[in-house]
Amino acid sequence: MIIGIDARFFGLLGKGLGRYTQKLIEHLEAIDSENQYVVFLRKENFDEYQPFNKNFTKVLADYRWYSFAEQILYPRLLREYKFDLVHFPHFNVPLLYRRPFVLTIHDLILVHFPTLRATKLNPLWYWIKYVAYKWTISSAIKRAKSIIAVSEFTKNDILGEYPEAKAKINVTYEACDDLCRISSSAPHLILEKYGIIKPYLLYVGNAYPHKNLQQLIDAFAIVSSTFPDMQLALVGKEDFFYQRLKAYCLKKNIVGVHFLGFVSDQDLDVLYRFAKAYVFPSLYEGFGLPPLEAMAKGAVVVSSDHPCMREILEDAAWYVDAHSAEKFAEGIVNVLDDKNLRLNLIEKGYQQIKKYSWNKMAKETLVIYEKIQEKR
Repeated sequence: MIIGIDARFFGLLGKGLGRYTQKLIEHLEAIDSENQYVVFLRKENFDEYQPFNKNFTKVLADYRWYSFAEQILYPRLLREYKFDLVHFPHFNVPLLYRRPFVLTIHDLILVHFPTLRATKLNPLWYWIKYVAYKWTISSAIKRAKSIIAVSEFTKNDILGEYPEAKAKINVTYEACDDLCRISSSAPHLILEKYGIIKPYLLYVGNAYPHKNLQQLIDAFAIVSSTFPDMQLALVGKEDFFYQRLKAYCLKKNIVGVHFLGFVSDQDLDVLYRFAKAYVFPSLYEGFGLPPLEAMAKGAVVVSSDHPCMREILEDAAWYVDAHSAEKFAEGIVNVLDDKNLRLNLIEKGYQQIKKYSWNKMAKETLVIYEKIQEKR
């Protein structure tokens, strides 16, 4: 087969979606020497990917996501290659592309959280984009030869909204890296670099409203009354939503919250390993990769009791109702107060991450490609 992969989200540029795309390509390169692959990238990440397998090549497709160029120019480029199959790791499949493709859906956040709190766009323009999103994903689901969901929760969520997907949906779980990236600096120097000189709770990820970080900050303020030396470290590239949280802390006079911005993988390993707890109050996830990554580094996880998190983390996390700052604070305090509970959860976390493998995900994805080809 000649297979195209839309990797415009590849690597750090695409956050969690970028990690999925990167790991899929890396592991397909390791296991598949028969099919020919063309990997499409943008200027920002073109040099980040270097093929090592002779049947993988890369091509510049510098079309911004959700743009007119993506809808008009990108399909022209794809059609030049006469692919047997294209894998789109996100719902933004060009409406004009009509050859066979596989679609990965990570979540339906925009279906469940169509709120202006999640955007800084003009209200009219936001709702126009929302309607376009609904149209695009519905069209992609109807046209896809196969749909990949990253969890059973996401699969059921998709079927609840788009029952026509039932005959072609598969689950391939994501995974986390369990290697430790050794930093050249002593751990205490790295912590001091970020202004962390006291015990701390850690969150890593974006600050979109469904991540529920304002509730987390309120919960932290409550925790501080029991643990006055505790700090809260928030890791994520500064944007409109993180700026809004900073303003909220100033308005509420909540001290001890550190906004660390972007953190390198080496430094992040240290932050995970020395955190008193990794806190994850998200109200909606399609898979929930950061808590697994925290477990891989030996952090105890306090998570919302969202069904997806219970599916992925099972009994290796401490679950709390994240709709209530008081209840989430109580859960954090329970973990901080109980050393045996922490040690038990940490050990379970090490075992839990072994259930997931990027290599397995790539193998299962390749089987999906092959089944589509067999049906042609």
